[in-house]
Amino acid sequence: MMAMQEEKHAPENPRQLDHRYDAFAKVTGRAKYAAEFPVQNVAYAYIVQATIPSGAVASIDQAAASRASGVLHILTPFNAPKLGELGNVNVLQDPNVVYSGQPIAVVVARSLSEAQYAASLLRITYKEQPAKLDFHNLLGDARPPKRGGASQRGDTAASLSKAAATIDQTYSTPIQNHNPMEPHATIASWDGDHLHVYDATQGITGVQQNLARAFSIPQTNVHVECPYTGGGFGCKGYVWSHTILAAMAAKAVQRPVKLVLGREQMFGPVGSRPNTRQHIKLAATSDGKLLLQQHDSICYTSFISDWVESAANQTTLLYDSESLSTSHLIVPLNLGMGTWQRAPGEATGSVGLEIAFDELAEKLNIDPVQLRLINYAEKDPRQGHPWSSKNLRDCYTQAAARFDWSKRSAKTGQHREGNKLIGYGMATANYGAGRSPSSAVVRILPSGRLFVGIGTQDLGTGTYTILAQTAAAAFSMDPALVDVKLGDTTLPRSGGSGGSTTAASVCPAVYEAAMQARQNLAQLAVNDAQSPLHGATAADLDAKDGKLFIKSSPGKSETIAALIARNGGKPVEATVTSELAKDRETFTSHSWGAVFAEVAVDADTHMVHVRRVVATYDIGTLLNDKTGINQLAGGIVWGVSMALQEESHIDTKYGRTVNENFAEYHVPVNADIGEIDVTCLNIPDYRFNSVGARGIGEIGITGAAAAIANAIYNATGKRVRDFPITPDKLMA
Repeated sequence: MMAMQEEKHAPENPRQLDHRYDAFAKVTGRAKYAAEFPVQNVAYAYIVQATIPSGAVASIDQAAASRASGVLHILTPFNAPKLGELGNVNVLQDPNVVYSGQPIAVVVARSLSEAQYAASLLRITYKEQPAKLDFHNLLGDARPPKRGGASQRGDTAASLSKAAATIDQTYSTPIQNHNPMEPHATIASWDGDHLHVYDATQGITGVQQNLARAFSIPQTNVHVECPYTGGGFGCKGYVWSHTILAAMAAKAVQRPVKLVLGREQMFGPVGSRPNTRQHIKLAATSDGKLLLQQHDSICYTSFISDWVESAANQTTLLYDSESLSTSHLIVPLNLGMGTWQRAPGEATGSVGLEIAFDELAEKLNIDPVQLRLINYAEKDPRQGHPWSSKNLRDCYTQAAARFDWSKRSAKTGQHREGNKLIGYGMATANYGAGRSPSSAVVRILPSGRLFVGIGTQDLGTGTYTILAQTAAAAFSMDPALVDVKLGDTTLPRSGGSGGSTTAASVCPAVYEAAMQARQNLAQLAVNDAQSPLHGATAADLDAKDGKLFIKSSPGKSETIAALIARNGGKPVEATVTSELAKDRETFTSHSWGAVFAEVAVDADTHMVHVRRVVATYDIGTLLNDKTGINQLAGGIVWGVSMALQEESHIDTKYGRTVNENFAEYHVPVNADIGEIDVTCLNIPDYRFNSVGARGIGEIGITGAAAAIANAIYNATGKRVRDFPITPDKLMA
């Protein structure tokens, strides 16, 4: 890399912040989220949603609403301006309705309450059309998506003919909705043809690009800010209608407009995880070697776009088998778009595959861990590429030992404590490792502090914290002396925060920029006749605790602050773009884990309590113990939710989500969560990137729900394949 840098990679054990970088700002309220920025003369917008699932808006009588107090403007499909390139969003460009809850008008007023009241005065008539809403009765309409969806290798029929044991079952998962603590929100304002927005997003650059295309203005004319995001989980990775409608409304009233979705408005207009119906067939020899894996998944898709929950994709690479066949089909319904939700595809697909593996292990009388080891994929089964790093065997070994897996009885219903049936189950966790090119600026300030700037965003996952540590590592200094700025499109560009790519993308950029800045500083020192380092070469120097020194003679040193002061007092900086590995097509990068669960099932009520989850993950370098373990534990909590509670119920007549609130869309509370014991191997993956770290935001959910399901079976002898596993299904 740089001349001064002998090491090719970041230090394996950099100093860590023992608290979150942004903790004080958040607990004191200094941290501002999208809807909280004080903007003068701001008006308030409220989205009016369709009450039919299919048809068109015939008319909107807005006379009474227009006369209501405080109303500034009402946008409808009949008066909204025509926009440019939009993608798959409904922003009043025509009167057609394809799902209940679709935006069909926007009322702008001086206050939110006035906008909401005026919205209630609109008189809307529709031309209704028959709607398609019943997934199970429409399975005959299933079709392949427009792109991709299937893979095959080997001779499946020949493999099946040799099998000593087979599993042939169907598993299903329901529609699920994201519910981050912060609802979607946008504040938009115009200055001529320049647009400024505060937006709750997982990708400020994506917002900038989409708004520029929609309003046919240069991308540089759009300034997006999002210093903090209150959770996203995928739903804030897409630019939805409300962001564009806020900008449209601000242009119409010629003043800033704030648009915040109500909790009930987050069921439909901002995506959901589609349901899945997964048919899985496994065939194996008597000693457990897989001959065939077949995984065929069907999910709903919206009439807006062919979005696929790719549940079968992980089956193509997780285990080795002689032959394999996977497919994805979609059933178009009059519902809002499907979209990314934490570990899209893998979260749902691991439910089917990992339960099927448990069933196969029982049929073969082989321990479930051993069955997975028998079929361990030493290389990527798809192309035969080596893994950049894989230590899954160690995950199985370490987690099983901490869990006391050897004490489990394979026979169901053998463990009991009073009225509680105790069960133990396990599953494999996996998720792909990706990254995108990212640019960063690192500036050495006259005070000796560092400034880091990069156009990414922190979703609450700890990005501020790990970037402060990463920059500090290049200078062997205290991370508390690093100032980090994120969430602003005026900063060097980075990718979106999705697919567990943020840390893997931005940390290399910041580290490489910091090393280049250090190189520039070293060059300044060796060229300065007044410096005690004068005459050395930049490669001779190192940095630690605010000083530059000669590595072979540490006594020859001077402070960074003194060096900069003597040379004009101007910051020394570098901007670097971290590119993807040139040989990235020759290897595959993935993260891995082993998850073990203990449940207690009440013999009378059939209520399930997850008492303990033990997991070990191979995710490369664990950049920060606190934020990293929090992310993985949070994923496990989501796995509990997926296994036992989470489900969106759709009214098959009107197409609305019946339980569109926290009272009835059930997610775990503290009392639902038992002990969570998470560890990481912390083995760097330097082939993947220069900091050795792969993303961890999603792998925690994968495998967790299946491990819980397998534990429930071990406790009760009742195999539930239709999620969530509610007491009524255990009673049946």
